[in-house]
Amino acid sequence: MTRTAIVTGGAQGIGFACAQKLKADGARLVLWDMDEEALAAAASELDAVTVKVDLSDWDAVEKAYEQTKSQAGSPSIVVNSAGIAGPNAPVEDYPVAYWNRIMEINANGSFYLLKAVLPGMKADNYGRVVLISSVAGKEGNPNASAYSASKAAVMALAKSAGKECAGFDIAINAITPAAARTRIFDQMSEEHINYMLSKIPRNRFLEVREAANMVSFLCSPENSFTTGAVFDLSGGRATY
Repeated sequence: MTRTAIVTGGAQGIGFACAQKLKADGARLVLWDMDEEALAAAASELDAVTVKVDLSDWDAVEKAYEQTKSQAGSPSIVVNSAGIAGPNAPVEDYPVAYWNRIMEINANGSFYLLKAVLPGMKADNYGRVVLISSVAGKEGNPNASAYSASKAAVMALAKSAGKECAGFDIAINAITPAAARTRIFDQMSEEHINYMLSKIPRNRFLEVREAANMVSFLCSPENSFTTGAVFDLSGGRATY
């Protein structure tokens, strides 16, 4: 059976790697992203349906979901990789506008996505959802309070929704990757990038394919038991 998969942030980085893997697994892809140029390139390579959408806008998410259903069928797989890091600064100096924008995309966007897709998954009694959080949400990176707090919210959301849907064949989980060298690094200072690397016992950054391989299992029918859980890809950094 061919299943429809939404991958947000699917035109680049970890999202694109997850889309590649899900396509190899046999899924019909729908990529959600804000970057039209990157979407066009990804669609050409992956033969995917694309939707330009801002996850921080509930009305836009609703419309994107309806467009997805009309063009590719009801989605039963969702990977939420869209997110932003924002600037690095101490809490007392953190720009309020950036704090709000990071929360709107990373935390509110995850909520809007689940709110849109879960009724259909419950009606079909099937769904696999992976929310991509960060090890920063567990440990709290200094000078990255907004990003860390938003990713902690993503983990809590996955745990709550996973429990709510446990009576269905729906699995909702989160992963907490260490940093991967993607375009999100463009938003960070070199000092902060070096700090993150220094915390990883593997002494290297995550490869996006490594995240995609874990996501592939969590999105598969074989993952029929685990839900409301958080899986580390921290290279040994996470201590709990």
